[in-house]
Amino acid sequence: MSRHGDAPRNRQSLLDRSAVWGAEVCQADSLRRADVKHASGISLSLARRLRRPWVHKTAESLLPRRAYMRLQALVLGLLAACASTRAKGQAVAPKAAPPALAPGPHNVVLNGVRFFYSVGGTAADAPLVVFLHGGPGQGSEHFEALGGRFLERELRVVYFDQRGSGLSERPVNGDYAIATMVDDVEALRREFGTPKIAVMGHSFGAVLALEYAAKYPTVTSHVIIVAGLWDTEVQCPLRLARFAQLRPDVYERARNDTLAPDGSRRNECDIELRARNGLGDDRRLFDLQTIFVDSALARRLDSVNTARHVVYGWEVNRAVMAAGLDRYRFTRFEALTMPALVIAGKHDGASIP
Repeated sequence: MSRHGDAPRNRQSLLDRSAVWGAEVCQADSLRRADVKHASGISLSLARRLRRPWVHKTAESLLPRRAYMRLQALVLGLLAACASTRAKGQAVAPKAAPPALAPGPHNVVLNGVRFFYSVGGTAADAPLVVFLHGGPGQGSEHFEALGGRFLERELRVVYFDQRGSGLSERPVNGDYAIATMVDDVEALRREFGTPKIAVMGHSFGAVLALEYAAKYPTVTSHVIIVAGLWDTEVQCPLRLARFAQLRPDVYERARNDTLAPDGSRRNECDIELRARNGLGDDRRLFDLQTIFVDSALARRLDSVNTARHVVYGWEVNRAVMAAGLDRYRFTRFEALTMPALVIAGKHDGASIP
């Protein structure tokens, strides 16, 4: 006698016994430990379980041969389906995101500064992208509101407010060095506990994305540059030429004032900045006209900043500019061993490629 009892004596008891035994097999510990990547192997293992003498002997005695063969094929098929279903269920079962990557707003202390970030996208197994905003000092709210939903369809996106920007704290020691801000991103990755991240840098954020990827290539899966800044000595003259076309009067005044207070000659970025400052109350309108081809987009950006009470991080802006952002040039392209994507707009007046 087996643990399944005596051999069944009629067709109905055979079917009932087979159903109970099949359910046992589907729940067996040995099946749970099987390699779900080889469903065919699991099916073969299950088929071997059918080699129980009472099953074959009783089935052959109670059923016509054709019916017996159909029953055997049915049982084998059901068991294979059981294995396939279990394998598929284990392969695609959604993983819960760690608390630090749960969708929604977060605050975290990194390198002695409280940072704000928000997570968008619900698939815990989707690629993870850390968005690095521009400015310096802009914050990530506008990008999240205007473009985030498109990225979140396929990605998990972390909208990270840099130190002194958006809803993140200003450091008490005033440390806004680019190297420090790069290390903030790495501290965030470690907080997540994820082996790799993709970094997406917009405008000034491209500086941080490039520097991060060059310093931490083994933990950077991809680097994405969107309307990025990587060579101000090339980009400033191009923007200045556009400025000269739109406001030649202000441009000439700035161009004529070529000497800095220390007696050195101003570079193109200095002249551009002086020209913009010379616009006075018209600067905001001029910036929107030169940055956006479509004025409706400019109004949408303005409405986002107003609705969310975004305060520009002028402290970090002044500190980074004073440290020489107008002379920045990224040259370590050979260090970028990961896939890279560069996106630039033909009519983008903020960051000309």
